[in-house]
Amino acid sequence: MLNFVTAEGNQSKIKRQSEFTVVARRLSKNPSAVIGFIVGVLLALIAIFAPLIAPYPYDQVDLYQTRTAPSMQHIFGTDELGRDVFSRIVWGSRFSLSIGVLAVVVSSAIGMFLGALAGYFGGLMDDIIMRLTDVLQSIPGILLAISVSVVLGPGFINSMLALSIGSIPMTIRLTRAAILGIRHQEYLEAATSINASTPRIILRHVIPNSFAPVLVSSTMSIGNVIMMGAMLSFIGLGVQPPTPEWGAMIAGGRTLIRSCPWMVTYPGIFIMLTVLALNMFGDGLRDVLDPKLKK
Repeated sequence: MLNFVTAEGNQSKIKRQSEFTVVARRLSKNPSAVIGFIVGVLLALIAIFAPLIAPYPYDQVDLYQTRTAPSMQHIFGTDELGRDVFSRIVWGSRFSLSIGVLAVVVSSAIGMFLGALAGYFGGLMDDIIMRLTDVLQSIPGILLAISVSVVLGPGFINSMLALSIGSIPMTIRLTRAAILGIRHQEYLEAATSINASTPRIILRHVIPNSFAPVLVSSTMSIGNVIMMGAMLSFIGLGVQPPTPEWGAMIAGGRTLIRSCPWMVTYPGIFIMLTVLALNMFGDGLRDVLDPKLKK
């Protein structure tokens, strides 16, 4: 019996590894996905190793070097307080990427849980969850984020929570739709026949088998959340100065855009690169994981 269990475990492990290998191989054949993945990894490495990459502390003020154009000493120039723009962009990658990733992780966890309940049980629970989802989704995302930020106040954590709320309805709908398609599959009936508990069935069988569309949506949502986080910071409801978040940097330099365009150009370029890379990788991931698009 022990040998049978061990063999079954080894087979499932090999199957998971082979599926991962197939996905990685298909992704490697998609140039857009590869480019997006490489750029995303580079941005993540910049955020992780920001103290080693940034030539100056992000809050170091030099009043003798205010508003200087890009040069060998300050490759992206300096701002109105003489702070190095390149160093602030490097440090800002930590805050901008963290807001996007954490907001999507929180919204995905909550959305998958509620979507699993709605899709698996149906009936009254499905009606309640979906009607609440309809109400939440009827509010424009940026307006909802602004409203929540006004209530909670500005700051990193509050911005992340405000942005995560707007992404929950889409995750609920994706998870529910996926579960409705697998709810009557044989492996769920087999799990029920051996008296597996409902939480175990949902956590071990239902959610993992409905994870693919949520993964694709979450990957592409990170870029949108980063842009919305930049919008919140731009209007003063997001991360507050002197924290070098990209949107806050653009907001700080908008009054000097004519005389010092580098103060808003470089943060904007990094936001554009991040969103573009995530969308390219998300498109490639969708092509790989969508069975209708597989060849």
